[in-house]
Amino acid sequence: MRLVIQRVSSASVEVEDFVVAEIEKGLLILAGIEEADTKEDIDWLVKKTTQLRIFNDAEDVMNLSIQDIGGKIILVSQFTLHASTKKGNRPSYIRAAAPETAIPLYEDLIDEFRKVLGNKKVETGIFGADMQVYLVNDGPVTIILDSKNKEF
Repeated sequence: MRLVIQRVSSASVEVEDFVVAEIEKGLLILAGIEEADTKEDIDWLVKKTTQLRIFNDAEDVMNLSIQDIGGKIILVSQFTLHASTKKGNRPSYIRAAAPETAIPLYEDLIDEFRKVLGNKKVETGIFGADMQVYLVNDGPVTIILDSKNKEF
């Protein structure tokens, strides 16, 4: 499982001109799920993400986590995070999980973030929908976590 984590001062997700998620200061997280992902991947990613010290403290040093600042997250599924561009110019998405595998794992990921941060602090896009994602990347700060490559 791969997460692209962006520290934002605001973010929102629209589906068919309707806002389905909106936050102020927090994290916009894009999640790519592959067939081999498990509950262990989810547990590691949620723990790592919620403890990342990427928010500024009083001395303007990145020393605080999303939990420390009481921030919110928007979690959006994005199968294109597992694009392979090795051959040709059209990306292959063969490593991305099929919906029957990805949907339960995505829901488990949402549930785990909600357990750690609280229900009202986690908003989501709509799995498989054509979404418009808006964000103001604060910093900019963007972190990539990959549960199959923990040094990524």
